[in-house]
Amino acid sequence: MALLPIRKYGDPVLRAKAKPVEVFDETLAILAEDMIETMRAAEGIGLAAPQVGKSICLIVVETGLIEEGEDPSIFVNPVILDRYGEKICMEEGCLSVPGITEEVTREESIKLRYQDLSGQAFEGDCHGTLARVIMHEVDHLLGNFFTDYLGSMKLRMLSKKLGALQFEAQKDLIEFRKMGVA
Repeated sequence: MALLPIRKYGDPVLRAKAKPVEVFDETLAILAEDMIETMRAAEGIGLAAPQVGKSICLIVVETGLIEEGEDPSIFVNPVILDRYGEKICMEEGCLSVPGITEEVTREESIKLRYQDLSGQAFEGDCHGTLARVIMHEVDHLLGNFFTDYLGSMKLRMLSKKLGALQFEAQKDLIEFRKMGVA
């Protein structure tokens, strides 16, 4: 198990569309476990592989924060087939956009297709907080952030903070390249 560096807003890997997972092996399982450890250490509720520099379709969710006693969930190649139900506005934050939280409107339910770590396919409905977290993390797989849902005035108000994160991300990239992990 290893803690992985979390990429910040401005890192190009976060704006790239992630590639589907085609190989279901021990390397994938180790990455998922490392992502869970990283998410927990950062006190997050979800994490997408691009956030740790891996441009593949893999997300993890700390399901135990949603329903007590549940183990973390791992979703490989998740695809949201439908979004439905009431639109609910809630505050969201992101491990890749530290220090910023904003109100985002999302549907209360989704129909989701995904695979597990062995490649077995599943399809089902998710509701409430779990649906919101999955939508947020799937956005990362598509190269999107919760900030993309904000209006232009709100973005202008956040421009200084987002600019500082972009500058920090560029410095991090230089370090990642030196370590051979970029």
